[in-house]
Order: sequence, then C-alpha cells, then structure tokens
Amino acid sequence: MTPDGVHGEPRDGQGPSLVLAVDSGGSGLRVALAACTPPVDAPFPAHGGAAPSPSPAPLGAPLTSTEPVRTGPGGISAAHLLEQLLPMARRLMTEAGAERLGAVAVGAAGLATLGDELRAELPTALRRELGVRRLALAADAVTAYTGALGTRSGAVIAAGTGMIAIGTDLTSWRRADGWGHLLGDCGGGAWIGRAGLEAALRAFDGRPGGSGALLSRAEEMFGPVPGLPGLLYPRTDRAALLASFAPEVADRAATDPAAADILRAAARHMAESAAAVCPADGEPSLALTGGVFNMGDALLGPLGEELARRLPHARRVPAAGDPLDGALRIAADLAADRLVLPPDERMLFVAAEKPYRDIHDPNSPQV
Repeated sequence: MTPDGVHGEPRDGQGPSLVLAVDSGGSGLRVALAACTPPVDAPFPAHGGAAPSPSPAPLGAPLTSTEPVRTGPGGISAAHLLEQLLPMARRLMTEAGAERLGAVAVGAAGLATLGDELRAELPTALRRELGVRRLALAADAVTAYTGALGTRSGAVIAAGTGMIAIGTDLTSWRRADGWGHLLGDCGGGAWIGRAGLEAALRAFDGRPGGSGALLSRAEEMFGPVPGLPGLLYPRTDRAALLASFAPEVADRAATDPAAADILRAAARHMAESAAAVCPADGEPSLALTGGVFNMGDALLGPLGEELARRLPHARRVPAAGDPLDGALRIAADLAADRLVLPPDERMLFVAAEKPYRDIHDPNSPQV
C-alpha cells in the first residue's frame, strides 16, 4: 500500500470517494458515478445486521447503451463490455472532474455461468485503463438483491428480460433459475413473450390453447407469422425481442383466457424459484424487482397468491432500489472496506489490493 492508500481514496481517509457502478443485462448497459463519504469510525455491523449506509445517489443521470454485451466462446465478452463501458466511464469522470475512483462494481447477467472471461480480464484492464484497484464483479442477481434488500436475510425475485430468484441467510447465496431464455428464466419477460407468441401460432394453426387476440397483435408487430422464425432465430438479441411481446400478453389477460393462463403460469414459476432459495428460518424479507412487475395486477395478483401459499413465513417488502442501486451500494461498501455480503467466487468476485472482511468473522483482521 502507498501512503495515499488505495487508489481513489483521499489521503486522510475522510473525504468523499467516487465509485462507479455498472448494470449489464439483456437490454443493454447502464453506468453511474456516485460520491460517498465512508463512515470510517462507525462500528462494523454485526453479522446479519443492517447495512451501514444506503446506496449513494448517482451524480447526474446514468449513461446507457441499448446494445447487450455479446457472449462468445469464452463466455461474456470482456472486450465488448470494455468497448461500451470505457467511453461512458471516462465521460462521467470528466464531467465530475474526477481523476480516480475508490471502487467499481459491475453487475452482469450470466456472470455465474458465463463470467470466466470477465473475471480473468476485467481487473487488469480496468486498472490499466482507469486506475481501478478495487473491483467487484457481481451476478446481476446479487446487485438486484442488494438494491432491493441491502444486507437483510431473505429472497428477491428479479424479473426483466430473464428471471432469477436469489436468497441468502448472510452466510451464503442460493439461486434458482436464471438459466437463460433457451433453458429457463421461467416467468421472465422473454418467457412470457415466447409463450404469448406460441399461443398466437397455435391460433394460426388451429390448435387448442391458441389466442386470436395475440395472433392479431403479433402480426401487427412482426408481420405475417410464417415469417416469424426467420425473423427471430438468427438474431443475437432474440431474448429482448421475445420480451417485447410480454406487455401485449398482460394487456389482454383480462379478456383473453390464454393470456391469463400464461401469466398464472409465470407467477407459479417465479414462486417456485423463490421458495427454493428463501431462508426457511425466521421471518425473511421478500422483494420483487425488475421491469416485468410493471405489468401490474395481471401478474402481481396471481403471484401474490402463489407466494402466500408457498412462503407464508416470508415478509413482503417493497424493493428499496434496482440493480444499478445495488451495484452502487456494493462499490461504496467496497471503497469503504465495509463490504459484508457473502463472498462467492461466481456470484460475488472481488479483486482488490486489500480484501474485504471475512463475512463469517467480522472481527477478524484484514489480510
């Protein structure tokens, strides 16, 4: 360690530290910069206690890219992520007059199963390009959890283009689904949209379970349905395209039995995943986060019924923030040496000159 401490921290350790947060998902990239003043002299929170501070507020509006990060032979492409991230990070730092960062947190969809390249390449690349010496790579489920519940024990259903349930008793993480739109993500936006298009195709074929209303809307959006496979299958963003049809299913659920059945099935899948990860003891918190829940009562009604049946001991609470808020929270806590979330090589990978405290023994010395 140099006398200045970790790169990005003020010399006296008392001033504000700038942190960068990234939310990378199926719909693109969001990047935000925030200032936080670490509570240096505050007591370290006891195991299972509340987080020391809320997520810092972004300095201005986050920057966005609508191009999802590509996946290649090595998993999520570090080069494509950096190609998008670095110009946005430099712009935010320039606008803030910042030369250094206290920490960076990247929340990435698919990190747990497709993140080997990111873990191998991002620490060196971000240190070389931005001087970053503290980096957290988190599955987007972890940033969703942290944004929604902070460090409370419980479970979160995160549903946007995809769907994953994540839970923790603050000693380890448990996840269910999140296997992508070809193998799972059951109940997420792409799943609902795909099921809606299937109902449209059933109506076109004259098979049972079809929906004439969804067929009409599909043709309005995509053209004659015989051309739908050629439109959909070659696209690298087909999950987002499928998810674009999900609101059409919700809009017709009140009058279309097929659409209503799809949303009831989505609710059942979500509740099953939540029950698989939620701590069984105590009164864990349970929150929902993600754009799918903007569909309103057509989905929230059956989901509430399923959750009450499967998780009667869990306490439903509103999400405090979204995955970008969670990434900001992780970055701020990492910059302040106060990151107490359960370590996990695939779900929450930290590269830092000074590793964060052992969650299993908050009083243990730093190593």
